[in-house]
Amino acid sequence: MNILIINGPNLNLLGKREPGVYGGDSLSDIQGEIVSLAKELGVDVEFYQSNHEGGIIDALHNAMDESDGVILNAGAYTHYSYAIRDAIAAIRIPVIEVHISNIHAREEFRHTSVIAPVCKGSIAGFGKNGYLLALRALAEIIEKNV
Repeated sequence: MNILIINGPNLNLLGKREPGVYGGDSLSDIQGEIVSLAKELGVDVEFYQSNHEGGIIDALHNAMDESDGVILNAGAYTHYSYAIRDAIAAIRIPVIEVHISNIHAREEFRHTSVIAPVCKGSIAGFGKNGYLLALRALAEIIEKNV
């Protein structure tokens, strides 16, 4: 089982960017925790981060042939990228949307996710643990559909 974890714009700045909102762990720290859980679950994980919409779309397209599922933190693209939404709908593998902060408790423009309707599920507000929850859920979803 291979799962791709995609992180969008500004997530490369985790640990430095608004630690009161996003926590003090770097993206590398979070990836280390994901790798540990993946080993426990018997899952292979790959990581991709881009500050560019097209890079995220290309990664989603490639996942269709290379991955069994995707965990996606699209960052701000969550709220307005219909191109990413369409890419998720096109690839036909399960995608779980993750947000470190509770997007529903923040600025109003963050309350709407245009990608949520085409994702298998959404996890928000649990900090870095959202990725771990998503990994457990996605592994179970994939296993049941094999």
